[in-house]
Order: sequence, then structure tokens, then C-alpha cells
Amino acid sequence: MKPARPVLISGCSSGIGYACAVALRQHGWRVFAGARADEDLRMLWDQGLEAVQLDLDESASIAAAVNTVLASTDGRLDALFNNAGFGQPGAVEDLSRDALRAQFETNLFGAQELTNQVIPTMRRQGHGRIIYNSSVLGFAALPYRGAYVASKFAMEGLVDTLRMELHDSGIHVSLVEPGPIATRFRANAYRRFKANIDAETSPHARAYRAMERRLSAPERVGGFTLHADAVVRKVQRALNSRRPKPRYYVTVPTYLFGFLRRGLSSRAMDRVLMTSTRRERRLPPERDESGV
Repeated sequence: MKPARPVLISGCSSGIGYACAVALRQHGWRVFAGARADEDLRMLWDQGLEAVQLDLDESASIAAAVNTVLASTDGRLDALFNNAGFGQPGAVEDLSRDALRAQFETNLFGAQELTNQVIPTMRRQGHGRIIYNSSVLGFAALPYRGAYVASKFAMEGLVDTLRMELHDSGIHVSLVEPGPIATRFRANAYRRFKANIDAETSPHARAYRAMERRLSAPERVGGFTLHADAVVRKVQRALNSRRPKPRYYVTVPTYLFGFLRRGLSSRAMDRVLMTSTRRERRLPPERDESGV
């Protein structure tokens, strides 16, 4: 009987990472599910997954996680899904250097350090799949998401370069680019906003009040927002295709903005993107500063 293919997934405590871990295990993969907190690790073990402590902000944690996986698989790793990450909301002028650094440490530097730790194993075995969870915001900027946008733009440039550098190694590198997905992403972003943005003294204070209403509202599937299973399907394609694509779009906004970006000027694209977020920056009448 052929042994199950091992895959390491970061950020499995909830959302896309958790959905991918469960689905891949059901499809015969040996899933090593990475998470930071002890309670999340216990939950993953209870779900029948091989939980691995993995904090992308800590080099020692990354090295220990990779060593744990390779020790359990006799030095084999077929795939890595770089899923862990978070969003830091706020206007660019309100972002501190520390807030920007934290965004990049997790979303880019940690993900790439983890990738670099597994590439030698994949080179030795002559094959591997590396997938990065990017975003529609990896190629289309939206207001008040500058830190996250910057980290994903940088990720896409790094991944494009890596894909070319590994083109004859047997290692395939792909990006998954979701739009809105119903996860805990928004709630986690709201905590970062409250911790790192001085909303009351900002020239963007009014827009922030509208934004806080959106961030504090529960996320639901509907309209353009899809369930995490939509991402799972694209991850499976990237893992199983004989010749995986460099990019996999997920959700209507990603397809739409990707199409428009190829044909519109920068200023025209700015107008489209600003229009698409106009409602989320507007307070309802009962919360308007006029009191009307």
C-alpha cells in the first residue's frame, strides 16, 4: 500500500487552514497541521490531525516544526501550504513601523523562512508542491488595508521569483488568491486595529467608525463572500495537477479585479477600487456625525 503523502499546513487553528487540513486528510494525505496556541493544538489532535506547534514569528519554532515533520516521515515532505497570516487594518499614515514590521514578520518573512527550510528536502527527493495563500489584495490595493496589501504584494513578487528559480527542480510553486472568505480573519483584524491604531485622533476617524462597524460584524457566507471550501478546492488542484498553475483565483472579486487590471489605466483602476469600497466607509444615518 502506497504511504500517504505528507503535507505541512500553517495556520490551522480555524478558517482556510483548518478546512484544508480536514479535507486533505479525508482525501488520503498525511496532514501536519500547524498552530501556535496549545488549545488549538489539542483541538487539531482531537480532530485526528497531526498537530505541530508552529509560530511563524519565531525562527526556533519554524525549525522545530520542520524537524518534527521530517522525523515523523523519514525525511519526506510532498507539500507545504503557507496559509498562516493576518490583516492589520488602518490608513497608511496611521501605521507605525512596529505594526508594519509585525505584518511582514508573519505574512512574508515567516512564510518564506518556513519555505526555505523545506526546499532542501524537496530538492533531494526531486519533487514537491509549495502553495502560498495570497489574496486579491496581492495585486489590487484597497483603502485602509495598506499593511496587508504591502505584505501580499511583496509575497507575490517573491513567489514569482522563487517559481522561476525552481523551474527545473521538480518543485512546483503556486499562489492562491482568495477574495472575501467567511473566516475569523475580520475578527482578528479588528483586534489588531484596536491595538495599533489611534482612531480618535486620526484624520480618518469618521471612516474608521464605519470600518469598525464592518469589522465587528459577524462574517457570513453570501453575496461575494464564500466558504473556506472554495479555497480548499483550488489548493487541491494545485496539489494534484500534473502541471499546476502559477495562480488560482477564488471568488468573483478576484476574477473581476484581475480582468480589469489587465485593461484599465492605474487611475481608472483606482476609481473602480474606491467605488467598490465606498459603502464600507460610510456611516448609516443614525451614526452620522450630524445626528440626523
